[in-house]
Amino acid sequence: MSSDCNGPVAQAAQVAAPQLATATAGDHNKAGSGLFSQLTDNPFFTAGFGLAGLAAALRAGQQGLRRSTDLLRRRLLVDVEITRNDESYQWLLHWITAYQRAQAMGQHAIPGMPRQPAPSGTLSSLINKITPRMHHLQIQTARAKRPDGADETRLSLVPGQGRHILRYGNAFIALNRQRDKAFDMSTGTPFETITMTTLYAHRNVFEELFSDAHRLAQEMHEGKTIIYNSWGPDWKPFGQPKRKRPIDSVILERGVKERILEDIRAFLEARAWYLDRGIPYRRGYLLYGSPGTGKSSFILALAGELDFNIAILNLSEPGLTDDRLNVLLTKVPPRTIVLLEDADAAFNNRTQADEHGYRGATVTFSGLLNALDGVASVDERIIFLTTNHVQSLDPALVRPGRVDMTVHLGEATEWQIEQMWDRFYVDVDTDGLGKQRFMTRIKELGLANSISTASLQGLFLYNKDDMDGAVGMLGDLAKSHGQVDIR
Repeated sequence: MSSDCNGPVAQAAQVAAPQLATATAGDHNKAGSGLFSQLTDNPFFTAGFGLAGLAAALRAGQQGLRRSTDLLRRRLLVDVEITRNDESYQWLLHWITAYQRAQAMGQHAIPGMPRQPAPSGTLSSLINKITPRMHHLQIQTARAKRPDGADETRLSLVPGQGRHILRYGNAFIALNRQRDKAFDMSTGTPFETITMTTLYAHRNVFEELFSDAHRLAQEMHEGKTIIYNSWGPDWKPFGQPKRKRPIDSVILERGVKERILEDIRAFLEARAWYLDRGIPYRRGYLLYGSPGTGKSSFILALAGELDFNIAILNLSEPGLTDDRLNVLLTKVPPRTIVLLEDADAAFNNRTQADEHGYRGATVTFSGLLNALDGVASVDERIIFLTTNHVQSLDPALVRPGRVDMTVHLGEATEWQIEQMWDRFYVDVDTDGLGKQRFMTRIKELGLANSISTASLQGLFLYNKDDMDGAVGMLGDLAKSHGQVDIR
């Protein structure tokens, strides 16, 4: 009985199952298509989706345009960057100032500089009219000495911060001067860069432009000696370049000046000889003597005679350390004599502080020796050391290799006094009688070998063109030097 009943039920279930599955699938499809229809029919959804697609397309286009622009820039343009720490930075600013001034006067080149090729006639006039001028400028102040000794203030306008357009020959150059917020802690000045951009086809103008800037800087310093001073770990020009002092204006004892000059010239001509034998190519000199005997004056005149500059470093300078001294001596500008003043300062007692709390320089004896000829010391160097107290120097400092020549500059001898008289009164004392009276008085007062050449020069400067006044004031000069006036 049960089997008969189950048969029809099972058959009914088998027939209903496919229909139920079809109905369920239809319901699912209807629900899915209904959700999509609702989304597509919703104006907010379609608008948002469209905006998102548009933003993505714009972003992709922007990136593509930027990449295309960068690629085109790399292919068509060339840049050159100059930092403020580079020596050519000031050359460039000065050259741009002079070049802009020349263009404002209708000239295509700075007077005295090579003329760059430029369009002529109507085309040149048209280009001059459409070339933008620099409107954002910065003032730069410098002081110089006039021939009469008075100070003269010179003002110049240099390109300020921002972008400028410069025309050099047939090339247009975009100049961008930028100043960073960060500061150089060693100098206290902000970091600055100048970026110059031009067409790749005109890339050679940069070499010509910087050659002109260098040539102009050399002309500014022609006949002058640049004095460098330490500024942090670097050397910076100190004041305006000095007019070269004639070597004949420094009167040393007979033959001393000639001996030093001959030795340096022989050293400069023997570079290959030193290198072939593996000998460090450097030379050291020690000048010692009382104050006012002409040590610094002679070095200044010597630099002018050799067409060198001078880098001055006082070893008793507060804050000078062994590391800083070593760095400075490895970064000496080319064709520059290094002058280390007060060489005895490295041996003085630094345990006693003065009223301001200063305990003296921190240069040690070993630090000075390592800077002069240690492993890190550089070649192609001429060093002069000066001291008023040679007895304070350690023999290790003045040995050959560190100091190759030691020269004593003493008080004025009779020969030096006569030479100085001739230099000051050669146009006045035509018969030589004034010099005779002066030298007689010098011997009477015992001033020979007891007064400095600086004291004599002060006497002659006070009595310029007045021989009688110079003779008459010798008594006062003798008293000031502890001599007895026998008048």
